[in-house]
Amino acid sequence: MKIGTVRPKISILAIAVFVVFTILLLVAYYFTGSWQILIWGIPTLILLLVIPVALNYMSQSQYADLTPVYEREARPVRIKLINPGMIGDPVRIEGVVERVYFQFLNRPQYLIADRSGQISVKMFTTPAEKVSKGDVVEVLGLVMKRYVIGGDPVINCVSIRKIDKKIDTKKDDQKKT
Repeated sequence: MKIGTVRPKISILAIAVFVVFTILLLVAYYFTGSWQILIWGIPTLILLLVIPVALNYMSQSQYADLTPVYEREARPVRIKLINPGMIGDPVRIEGVVERVYFQFLNRPQYLIADRSGQISVKMFTTPAEKVSKGDVVEVLGLVMKRYVIGGDPVINCVSIRKIDKKIDTKKDDQKKT
């Protein structure tokens, strides 16, 4: 499904909740035989699918609106140079995706590396394109603390996209020697 330029996605977790409640609804109807359960249950099941899709659509469209702003304001930075003094600054990094976490929740987290180091990149919505381990990407985002109160700097990603470029990482350098 595509709405405008945004392709909202539903997480596996939301689908699992829908399936569990569908089974519970069918079991309750089987044992009671009451149509009132279906009158309330079916619209509720529909909402269990519609609400996550709507929330994902809204967050993706917000990120899509922010991308041009970050493209103008973000400055290119090497990963090693990102420090706590840069918290709140928009940055642009290029690197190789070394790990992907939580993609099934539509809240992916990436470990991005370039020749100078690696950093965690958190995205709070589904990216426009699927990014996998080994892809060379450009990340636009805001430097923030890992945790609310403290922690090392990470990037709150607004846009991540694949680029046609080869980037060496520290691991590549170690393999060569």
